[in-house]
Amino acid sequence: MSPVLLAVAHGSRDPAAKECVLALTRRVARLADGTRAGAAFVQHEEPSLVTALDDAVTEAGADGAVLVPLLLSTGYHLSYDIAAAAHAAGVPVARPLGPDPRLVRALADRLAEAGVPGGVPVVLAAAGSRDPRALAENRLQAAMLAAHRRAPVVAAFVSAARPDVDEAVTVLAGLTGKPVAVAAYLLAPGLFHDRLALSGAWVSAPLGDHPAVADVVVGRFRAAAGQSAPVREALAVAACS
Repeated sequence: MSPVLLAVAHGSRDPAAKECVLALTRRVARLADGTRAGAAFVQHEEPSLVTALDDAVTEAGADGAVLVPLLLSTGYHLSYDIAAAAHAAGVPVARPLGPDPRLVRALADRLAEAGVPGGVPVVLAAAGSRDPRALAENRLQAAMLAAHRRAPVVAAFVSAARPDVDEAVTVLAGLTGKPVAVAAYLLAPGLFHDRLALSGAWVSAPLGDHPAVADVVVGRFRAAAGQSAPVREALAVAACS
């Protein structure tokens, strides 16, 4: 039986969010060398996590299915909803997508697409969580982006944690005396990204189906499945160009 990579997104009432997830899943399938890639959603969209996981286990067996959370950090949905479904089905769960050095490429490209000049300070705007592990992971991703841009980057949050994005933009602008950009550390469009548009700064698009994100998804799948991933750097660079 062929293995199944089940990419699990949060879900949104915005139909553009589902299309974004499906576009990413299609890109993942092209990278995954014979592995079937499907999508599931924790809430708001179909197929549900439980339904899609049942189908994946029927197709590939519990030994052949892997859940890959399309989440950028640890948090409630990963620790409870996804973990519970995986435990019930007896399938492994991959790590969240972030933090990861490859996501720096995606973030930098989205900032460039938004017209953000080099050297501009950046607020890395994450969804937010009450889980301290998630906050630490987001701050580590901000540090990676800062090292790449050689400019200040601070993590902020759309909900559930401080500093919030508006506060971080104001403080960073005051400290640097420069206009500030907002890097959307979000996978897909929806309510949180809509809120970022009110920040009064450059706002980048969600990471979406960027090739670097797809490469992280495949890497997480292989690690969780206990597979030995081949060297893919040249392929990843070619896909990103």
